[in-house]
Parts: sequence; C-alpha cells; structure tokens
Amino acid sequence: MRFRLPRITDAKDFIITTLILIFAASLMISRHDGGLHNVRKVSVTVLSYLEQPLSNIRVYRQALNTNSYLQRQNVLLQDELSRLRSVEQQNRILRELLDFRTDYEYPLIPVMIVSKELTSMNNGLTVNAGTNNGVEHGNPVVNSDGLIGAVIFTTGNYSQVMPYTHSMFKVSARIQESRAFGIVSWEGNRHDELVMRHVPQTIQVEQGQIVETSGFSNQYPPNIPIGEITRVEPEEGVETQVIYLRPFVNLNTLAEGFVLGFQPDTAIQELMDLQEELF
Repeated sequence: MRFRLPRITDAKDFIITTLILIFAASLMISRHDGGLHNVRKVSVTVLSYLEQPLSNIRVYRQALNTNSYLQRQNVLLQDELSRLRSVEQQNRILRELLDFRTDYEYPLIPVMIVSKELTSMNNGLTVNAGTNNGVEHGNPVVNSDGLIGAVIFTTGNYSQVMPYTHSMFKVSARIQESRAFGIVSWEGNRHDELVMRHVPQTIQVEQGQIVETSGFSNQYPPNIPIGEITRVEPEEGVETQVIYLRPFVNLNTLAEGFVLGFQPDTAIQELMDLQEELF
C-alpha cells in the first residue's frame, strides 16, 4: 500500500485564509485602538467603584472573625477572673479561721458544710465530722464571724447542725455595751434577721450595738458574737422591747466552720433538769 503525501497546492486555500485572518485582525486592532483604550478606561472606572464596597466586605468579614475571637477570649478571662476571686475569698476566710483558732480557748474541730437546707422553718446543715472526730450532741458550731448553731444529731463521720434560722433555736444573749440580757431566736419572717426579747424598755438600746452569747444557758460559752442591732421597737402590752438583729454569719455563703468542744457544767445541767422536773 502506498501513502500519498499532501502537496502544497492542496493546502494553499488554508494558508491564504489564515493570512487573510491575521491581516484582518491586525487591521482591526490598529483601526480600533482608541476603542480598546476606551474599554480599558471604562473597566478601570468600574473596578475603582467596586473596589471600595469589596474592600468593606473584606474588612467586615475580618471584623466578624476578630469579634468572635475576642468574645471567646472574654469568656475565658471572665472564667479566670471568677476563679481568682473565689480563691482570694477562700484564702481570706481560711486566714480568718486560722486567726480565730489560735485565739480561742476551747478545742475546735474544723468542719466543712456538705449539705444545706435553708428554705423551711426547720432548716439544717450537715458537716463532715462526727463522733469519730470528737463531735458530741449539743456542741456549738461557730466560725470567725460568730455563732452558726448547735449540733443536734451525730454519726461516726457526719453531724446535723441546727442553725440560727430554725424554729426551735434559742440562745441566752446580752448586749455588749449595756450588759442587758435577753433571749435571741428566729421568728421565720426573714432569713437575715433575728429577734431579741425580754429586754426592759428602761434599758437604752441603740442601732449598731453588738449582741453576743451570755453563757447563762449552759449550752453556749459566753462572748460568741451573734449579730448587730438594726432596729428597736416597744413590745405591745408589756414593758419590754423587741430588738432586731442582723446575724454576723451568712448561712447562704457559709462553707467552713468549727465545732466548739464546749462541755456544759454538769452540776448546772443537773439543777436545770431538776427544775424542769419540778415545774
């Protein structure tokens, strides 16, 4: 089989057509150079107008990303600040408890509050120390601010505490400045207010005076701060006055404390028991 090679005469039409197209394109470009220049000017103008909005969109997207990053950092910093404040407050409380422990004359058993019930008339606290730690029924519970309550039930490792916001809470108390004596209790109206009764109206009582345990009840030792007097009202029908106190201890934020190893005088307790049997 023989192959036939293409001849130049067969491709002359394609060559002529290509040359004509190249010549026409060159002629068009040379004759319409001004038109192309105008097209370039228009495109540059259009792009200049579009550049500012496009730039704003880019800046807006960058701002969104930056804002999201700053929000995340703000959350992390707020969390860190909250933890630092909590640590600072805990350190302050622990320092106060240590100072209180070194100054007190009775044995102190450190406890942590593990459970709270502060929404009823018979509120209670649970602490992480019991008979295995030397806690006994009736022991007072205190912290560096003042009186919290008393132990009413004990097990090996835990104890139930009756706080001052309990319907059965009562403590013999006195006003520091006047040495006037009365009974402090909780009437259930407010969780941040106690009432002192049986103080004669002839004794002058002023706002801001300190009320502390008297030591006469044989359940609490003397000189434990209870609260500060906020207002005084005359009691109707009798010659005594009603004294309202703001407790020093905040039960809502309470987390640590001490069980006070106070032992009541057995002779006094026997006399009190005989009196109760007699009357």
